[in-house]
Amino acid sequence: ARWNLTTVYLYADSYKGRNIVRDEPEKYRRLITAAHKRDLKVYALLGSFYLKTQEYILPERRVDAEAMFNNVLLYNAGSKSAERFDGVNVDIEPYLLDDWSDKKTIRATQYLDLSAEFMRLKLKAGDTLTVGPAMPFWFDGIDDIAWNGQHKRLSDHVQDIYDYVAIMDYRNFAQGSDSIVSHATDELDYADGTGKKVIIGVETLQTEPSKVTFYGMGYTAMNEQLKIAETEFFPHPSFAGFSIHHLGSYRIMARSKL
Repeated sequence: ARWNLTTVYLYADSYKGRNIVRDEPEKYRRLITAAHKRDLKVYALLGSFYLKTQEYILPERRVDAEAMFNNVLLYNAGSKSAERFDGVNVDIEPYLLDDWSDKKTIRATQYLDLSAEFMRLKLKAGDTLTVGPAMPFWFDGIDDIAWNGQHKRLSDHVQDIYDYVAIMDYRNFAQGSDSIVSHATDELDYADGTGKKVIIGVETLQTEPSKVTFYGMGYTAMNEQLKIAETEFFPHPSFAGFSIHHLGSYRIMARSKL
C-alpha cells in the first residue's frame, strides 16, 4: 500500500512436487483474504520455467495446461468471495520452444487455441475472473496469422481472446525508438477500439542486456521514466497501469529510495 500497488500476481501452480492451490487451499485462502482486507487484488500467476509450460501449447501437454487452469477455477468455486482470486495472468511463452523460429505459424496458432480454451473453461465454470496473458511486445510484428477465420497480427488475435494483456515491455527508458512507449502503442491503439485493457510490464531483475531492466538505475530513476510513459499513455482508455517484475527486486529498490 505504501508503494501504491493495487494487484499481486501470485504463483498458483505446482513447484517441486507440491501443488498448494489444489492440495492445501486454506493457505491461499488466508493469504488472499488478508490481501483483500488491504484493498489488494490477487491474480493467479500460471506458467513457469520450472514446469516448461511453453510446451503446454503442444497437443500432448494440453491436459496439463487445462488442469493448471482448472485448479484455479475449482479453488474459486470452493472458496468464499473474500478468498477468491480476482483474475489470472497466464505466463506461457511458446517462443521458448526450440522449434519456434522454424514453426512460428503453427506454434502461434496452437498458442491461440490454448488461449481460447482457457477462456472457454472460464465461461463454462461461470467465473468472473479477469484473464489475460503476459505477452511480449513484439507479437505485433508477427503479421497475417490465420486463426478463427481471420488474418491478423498475432497480438491482435491475443487481445481479441483475453480480457486484457500485460505486455512484457522490458525497456528502461520511456521515449524514443525501442522504448516503453514505442513498443506499447500498437497494442493500446488496438485495445482502444475493442474495449479491452493493456497493462505495461517492466523489469527490475538483474539481467542482460541492461536496457531491458531498471536494475541498478534506482527507484527514483525508474519512477521518473514510468511517469513520462504514464503521461504518454494516459489518453488511451485502454491503459490500465504498470506491472513490475518482480516483487523481490522491486522491494529492494523501493526500500533504498535511491
